[in-house]
Amino acid sequence: MDYRYESDSLGEVKVPKDKYYGAQTARAVANFPIGEQKMPVEIIRAYGIIKKAAVLANHEQGLIDNEKKEYIIKACNELIAGKLDEHFPISLWQTGSGTQTNMNVNEVLANRISEIAGEKLGSKKPVHPNDHLNMSQSSNDTFPTAMAVAVVKKTKDYLIPILEELKAELSNKAKKYKDLPKVGRTHLMDATPITLGQEFDSFRAQLGEILEILKDSLKYLKRLPIGGTAVGTALNTKKGFDKLAVKYINTETEKKFKAAENKSAGISAHNNFVNFSGVLKTLAAFLMKLANDIRWLASGPRCGIAEIKIPKNEPGSSIMPGKVNPTQAEALFQAAAQVMANDTAVNIGGSSGNFQLNTAKPLIIYNILQSINLIGDSVKSFQQRCLNGIEADEEKIKEYLEQCLMLVTALNPIIGYDKAAEIAQKAYQENISLKEAAVKLDYLSAEEFDKYIDPADMTEPNLD
Repeated sequence: MDYRYESDSLGEVKVPKDKYYGAQTARAVANFPIGEQKMPVEIIRAYGIIKKAAVLANHEQGLIDNEKKEYIIKACNELIAGKLDEHFPISLWQTGSGTQTNMNVNEVLANRISEIAGEKLGSKKPVHPNDHLNMSQSSNDTFPTAMAVAVVKKTKDYLIPILEELKAELSNKAKKYKDLPKVGRTHLMDATPITLGQEFDSFRAQLGEILEILKDSLKYLKRLPIGGTAVGTALNTKKGFDKLAVKYINTETEKKFKAAENKSAGISAHNNFVNFSGVLKTLAAFLMKLANDIRWLASGPRCGIAEIKIPKNEPGSSIMPGKVNPTQAEALFQAAAQVMANDTAVNIGGSSGNFQLNTAKPLIIYNILQSINLIGDSVKSFQQRCLNGIEADEEKIKEYLEQCLMLVTALNPIIGYDKAAEIAQKAYQENISLKEAAVKLDYLSAEEFDKYIDPADMTEPNLD
């Protein structure tokens, strides 16, 4: 590999000749040989938006000339478009403020601008990575701003549409099977009837509530600390820079961000991210239940519950011929488990740091973005390859319903709890039907039993 030499405040450093990053990035690569994880591209591209907004604000305030502004905007647009992704080699596991990544961005933009302007890479001409690309900024305020921009964009543009589609499909299933009564189950034991449609509608309602909470939690992330610089005091900025920068961030993203009133709060602590991660964990808990209920309902095909049939996507066993497994539900379950684990890391990260700086910013954002991607990808796959193709096994559902002892619950208002329980016990012990037991005990005639026991009527209010 060919190299060139670039310098920073600590001296010269060898840098790969074909890369746009500079000395500080090269030092970071050498000093943080930790793990395989890199900074998520969502953060890198969010930084492109922030640097573009910052130069527009600085130009509007008369702090940077038009030529430099145009160069920076051109390079930032390339960064936002993902054309410079290969130039960000630093490990995720770096300083807790994200300083190395901020400087990686500054160096890549500066060197790309040098190339565009016909200058030598590393010359810091016509744009300097610190003096111009970091003007009115610090890693301490730009990194949490990038965190917020990345999470809000990813959630609104990617995750929420997927969850809305899942909700719509659950609603479709609820409508399709609204008149199909089946055995309900509590404690994994037979319970009173519910329709299969009501079962799916319960999932829809659960998801709907979580979606409302998820959307609400985003408003707290939209308060950006940009302009707070090192400790939230706005040192080395011109008054009003923060609002101008946010204005231009909104022009780029259309996400209605606001300048945080107390920027120190957004730099020293990340409670809003901890809260958001908690919502993702709640969503994961719902998805885990959905996955497990689908697995149970589809278990079989002959020796399980088998009330629903799921698509046959691939062979399920390397040794058992013809076996088909609920693989999409299992994948969803595992993704949900990882999201729960990620939330623990975010909680620890959110409580870390001292005084004016949280020092676990890369940890927090890595886990949150991974959770968003895991939920989105696994839900989309689950819906396309499992949920959409689910069909009810109506014969099996009817068979179970006819055998369900808990239909006797409808007799409580007629003959009382104790006599109804006696009917159920007799039917179970003698392996006879509830009707036969009721007649044998002389509590009801066969005609009276048929009048009061109708599974469909038991799925809604049934008292006059």
